[in-house]
Amino acid sequence: MANGSCLCGEVKYSFTGTPVMQALCHCLPCRKVSGSAYTTNLLVPSTLFTFLSGSSKLKSFSTLHPSGMTLTIHFCEKCGTKIYKEGSADDFKGLFIVQAGTLDGGEGGMGLGDVEVGAELWVKDRVAWVPARGGPAQMQEFS
Repeated sequence: MANGSCLCGEVKYSFTGTPVMQALCHCLPCRKVSGSAYTTNLLVPSTLFTFLSGSSKLKSFSTLHPSGMTLTIHFCEKCGTKIYKEGSADDFKGLFIVQAGTLDGGEGGMGLGDVEVGAELWVKDRVAWVPARGGPAQMQEFS
């Protein structure tokens, strides 16, 4: 079980089960949306994800990803926190790409410190000052 929220607290969610993938992504859209060098992502089946409050406060923005798919970013209209993304590629169908920094942790729930990165994606776009993590698969793009 995991709970998360946006910065202002208007949008709250939970999900059950274990994410199908936990990954860092270095692609340009992820860098732009995070304002940092990469995003930390949890791929969660949408059927296991529930909004506890504020789903009507979500806005979305879609853009063409370098892979050719459409990437849709869902964020709180009040504070701008990016909650999750969706990709139109077949590999992402039925999955929410939850932004791990929105996890609240606590009471035995999954927190950011519990994330076990299993892959680094789009390492061909990784900035030189971010070293590769030892252990996780290093993927040039999504595979």
